[in-house]
Formats: sequence, structure tokens, C-alpha cells
Amino acid sequence: MNTHNTICAISTPSGTGGIAVIRVSGRDAFSIVDKIFTAKNKQKIAEQQANTVCFGTIDSPLEGGLGGALDEVLVAVFRAQHSFTGEDTVEISCHGSVFIQQEILTLLLANGCALARAGEFTQRAFLNGKMDLSQAEAVADVIAAASAAAHRLAMNQMRGGFSRELFALRSQLLDFVSLIELELDFSEEDVEFANRVRLLELADTIRVALTKLVSSFSLGNVLKNGIPVAIVGETNVGKSTLLNHLLHEERAIVSDIHGTTRDVIEDVVNVQGITFRFIDTAGIRDTTDAIELLGVERTFQKIDQASIVLWMIDATQFNMEIDKLADKIVPRTADKKLLLVINKIDKLNREEQLILEKEFLPQIKAEHIYLSAKYQKNTEKLEVALLKAADLTTRNEQDVIVSNVRHHEALSKAHEAILRVEEGLKTNLSGDFIAQDIRECMHYLGEITGEISTDEVLGNIFGKFCIGK
Repeated sequence: MNTHNTICAISTPSGTGGIAVIRVSGRDAFSIVDKIFTAKNKQKIAEQQANTVCFGTIDSPLEGGLGGALDEVLVAVFRAQHSFTGEDTVEISCHGSVFIQQEILTLLLANGCALARAGEFTQRAFLNGKMDLSQAEAVADVIAAASAAAHRLAMNQMRGGFSRELFALRSQLLDFVSLIELELDFSEEDVEFANRVRLLELADTIRVALTKLVSSFSLGNVLKNGIPVAIVGETNVGKSTLLNHLLHEERAIVSDIHGTTRDVIEDVVNVQGITFRFIDTAGIRDTTDAIELLGVERTFQKIDQASIVLWMIDATQFNMEIDKLADKIVPRTADKKLLLVINKIDKLNREEQLILEKEFLPQIKAEHIYLSAKYQKNTEKLEVALLKAADLTTRNEQDVIVSNVRHHEALSKAHEAILRVEEGLKTNLSGDFIAQDIRECMHYLGEITGEISTDEVLGNIFGKFCIGK
């Protein structure tokens, strides 16, 4: 990567808008912008104070070689070490015309700028020590956050919460391996610098911390991508009607004909800052239709993949072979939250409801909710039950939660390494083998923060960013 050139890019979304922002970063940022910008106060960009904004015009050659103002703009000036990238940076706020944006970009390129690659501004911030690699990755998560929970998670990581945890673990490991390797230097004198009992306690502390981080990934993943909720049940119980209501649009076809839904329909809903990924599935029933049978098979696959299962039952048909259906659904929800949704209560009288509660509900060990998806009755109670089932209220906002697959893989390998260290200490394994496992654990933690990285890894990470960030 050439970090000596000056780069530019449009940092706002493509298309026409009220305002657009064009970012320029690099050692020649001020001199290049000065070639196309005239400040109202006649000062050059290089003479402007840091962290200030000046008003002026972008000058552009017009047809016939005359010259003129392309647009009136605001230019923000950020000096090296105190900017996002750690380099001299200029941000030009212009009117959001696509023509104006492209003209300014063309002028910058003609005067010495290079077009920034995806994520290059953030990559420069990382290379210039403004943030570590895990914080840089959190920038992309902040941009992509679709819920309050995902945003809080990304902001905590971007502010360094995760990095501090890893730094503390790596510091302990460094002290650990230093003592072990010091012993190796004096192996012939049979001197013991490291108390094995104390080292085992330290290794156990590190293992517990790594275990907590690794196990937090399941929560982090659902906070980032949404909690998967499978809506299952027999045909024509109202699954698609419920999905349409939750999404506030006609996403699924609703019909009195049995077996209308033959494939999986999936979409997300934000409920009080938590993203739920609802999955409408094919109705479960015995069928000879090959396509419908594939849909039923996918239904069971989605039950296995879901965190919460909404089993919908038609209140008017509860005397059917519910036990047979329960045998197919309940065993698959042993490690999940199962909510029993009794639909079409608008057609149920009090006597029928009492029979249902006395004869059927005691057989299913799950919270039950009465509602009418068609008339949107009690659907707010379902939302409350979903939030309760998500079980996120006990989470401390300051807890470090892993949501990145790359981080999870590295932490898992670090965890395996510290387990080998513990086993080595318990079995009096040679110090050089223990030291190697400690160094391996440090290596994987360093991969997360970028203390150990390769151009290939960096290219893969920052290549997923948007242009201009």
C-alpha cells in the first residue's frame, strides 16, 4: 500500500442529496485543495487553523477556457496526528448534485490526488496508530448497525473496550513467558524463577477470561445480525399473516388454500432496539407433493438454526393430532426458547378456551400467548414475550462481547493454546514447550489487534469497507 500519496473520495452515499462530503487525506492534501479552492478570507488552506471550517468557492475551468466558480463550499481542515487518518486531511462539503461531486473529484485527481480504495482512510488510521485493527473493524460495524443493540456493541469496540481486554491478557502472557524463558537461560544452574503454582493460577485466570470471550460470540452474533425466530406450525394456522403484520407489509402470500408457503420467507424487524430475524416456514403436514415436502424439510432445518421458535396453533383446530406434531417440534427446541402462539382467538368462545387450557396446554412446557394475527389482537404481548425470550436484559452494557468471526476464530485458537499451557504446567512439561504455547496464545491475540498482521489479512479486512471510509 502506498501511504505517501494523497487520496480522495466521496464519503457520502452515491446519488443526489442536499449535501455531499469529499474527503482528501495525505501529505499534499492542503496544497492540492488550494489549487481548486478560494477561501472568502483569501487565506490558503495551509494557513488555516486546525479543526476549523472556512467558506469559499471551488474554481473550475469552464467551456471556452474562461474560468468560474463550480460551487460554494465549506472546507474543514484537520492537521496530521489530530485527524481521523493521522494525516493532513481536508473535508469538502458541497451541494449534493452528482455533477458537482464528480467535477470536484475530477479536479482533485487532475491536481495530484489518487482515488482512494475501499476502506483506505480507515486503513491509514490503523497504520498511523490512530486505532488498532479491532477498532478499525468496528468502524464498519458502526456504519452497518441496523439496531440500537448492534450500534452499542460496535461503539464499545470502536472506543477500545475489546482492545483493553486483549491488551491486559497479552501483558499477563508476556510476564508469564518472560519468567519461563528466563529459567531456560539458566537451565544448567537449575534455577527456578517461576513458581509453578502461581503460574498455573495465572494460566487459569487467562483461560477463564478467554472462555468468556469465546462464549460471548453467540450473543454478539445475534446482536449484530439479528435473533433468528422461526414461525412454525401446521398449514393455515396464520403464520404468514403474523409475519406480514410484524413486517407491516404484505411480504408473504396469505390464502385459505393449505400449503401456500412452500419455501422459507425471511425478513428483519426491530423491536425496542433489538433486531429479530423472522423466518416464515412451510406448514408441517404429511404430503406427497415433492416441492411442499422440501419446504417441510427446510422448516425443520430452520427450527434447528433458530434461537426462538414460535409454534403457532389454530385455536379452532386444537383437537387435531397435536401430540404428533409436538413430538416433531419440542425435542428440537431443548436448547431454544419455545413460545406457543394460539391464533384466531376471535373465533374462540370462553368454553372452548377453558377446554384448551385444561386438556392441551398442560402437555406443552412453554409460555403461551393468545392472539389474533388477522385482527392484530394481543400482538403487543407477543413482542413483550420475544424481548423476554431474547434474554438480553441481564447483559451489562460494559461487558466485552465478541461479534466478529475473525476475532472468534483467533480467540478459539488462543483458548486452545492456554489449555495446553495449563496441561503442561500440571504435568511438569519442559519449559520450552510451555513457552511455545504461551507465544502461540499471544500470537493469536496479536492477530486481533493488528500487532501481528499481513498485507493479505489487511487487504481482506479493509476491502469490505465502503469507498470514502
